[in-house]
Amino acid sequence: MAKLKIHYYPDKVLARRAEPVTVFGPELEKLSKDMLETMEAHEGVGLAAPQVGVSKRLLVLHEPDGETMCLVNPVIEESEGREYGEEGCLSLPQMYARVARATHIKVRAQDVLGTPFEFEAFDFLARIIQHECDHLEGVVFPDRLDVFTREEVLEQYEIVRRRLTKGARQRV
Repeated sequence: MAKLKIHYYPDKVLARRAEPVTVFGPELEKLSKDMLETMEAHEGVGLAAPQVGVSKRLLVLHEPDGETMCLVNPVIEESEGREYGEEGCLSLPQMYARVARATHIKVRAQDVLGTPFEFEAFDFLARIIQHECDHLEGVVFPDRLDVFTREEVLEQYEIVRRRLTKGARQRV
């Protein structure tokens, strides 16, 4: 059972634009499976490669009641609609805020073998994809908030982060 380490904000890998994937095949497939396993172990619905310290344009997701997906080099071609919804992030544990996202997107991506595909996503699936694509651009969800809400979320996160760090030191 290969569980990868989640990188927490403000780790530098989360602030960088990820590089395109150019090598496809078994190693990429293994990474995507390990990412799915890690995401599920942390009870998430999406995970981008930078969140596990890999600065590549790769994300995995599993919408409740949907299928698992792996998107390589995803691009959101079109978006429409706008809705606020509660978001959290595995890289900012225990933090949540209402974030505006498009309700309908058209996506172009590749699979782990490099085969291109396109699809449309709506509502929660669209939200997951937009959130994870943000990670590929070096954006975390507080960056999408107004300045006052962002400051409040990051202040709360600092308290949580200190508590988590203290707990990790005590376990060693």
